[in-house]
Amino acid sequence: KQQGWLDSPLTDTGVRQAEAVRDALQGPVDSILSSDLGRARLTAEIIAARFTLPVTLEPNLRERNLGIMRGLTMEEFRERHPAEYSRFYRGDPDYVIPEGESAAGRFRRAVAAFEKMVREYAGKRLVVVTHGGILESLFRYVLGLPVAGHRTFSLINGSLNTFTASAADKTLIWRLESWGEIGHLQGLSALDDF
Repeated sequence: KQQGWLDSPLTDTGVRQAEAVRDALQGPVDSILSSDLGRARLTAEIIAARFTLPVTLEPNLRERNLGIMRGLTMEEFRERHPAEYSRFYRGDPDYVIPEGESAAGRFRRAVAAFEKMVREYAGKRLVVVTHGGILESLFRYVLGLPVAGHRTFSLINGSLNTFTASAADKTLIWRLESWGEIGHLQGLSALDDF
């Protein structure tokens, strides 16, 4: 089922993945930021306990608002809303799901949230807990990939993804340091977040 902005707790597997992430993080951490949705917030709280830091909630780190698709499987969405299903699968980044948002809207929101964090926490090491679509947006932004198009790269739940940003005058220069680290998830199921 598609979640989007639906609030849900972590599953038992999700708790174990969060604990594995917590245990894998090395070195000092200055701040922990998280989407305000329950599944991300609880992951952040599990991680924060190790570093004795509070979790700062950031609503702009929420997944894409899926509107009328929320809570439905893709098959249910196709059956109940065939015209919208067709428009969704055309991949137009400006298509707004009724009662939801477009992929381009999510992209702009995600980039703005990360750029705001980098400026507010300049020089700090942040742990950011968010959702697959938000990470996909940052990945595409940093690598200069178009917003449109089906994803051709892995995005594993519970993976570690490292970005750095530095300021050159008023411009931020982003760099992808590592993507999709999952060694800490050995023995745990880890699904690609499609």
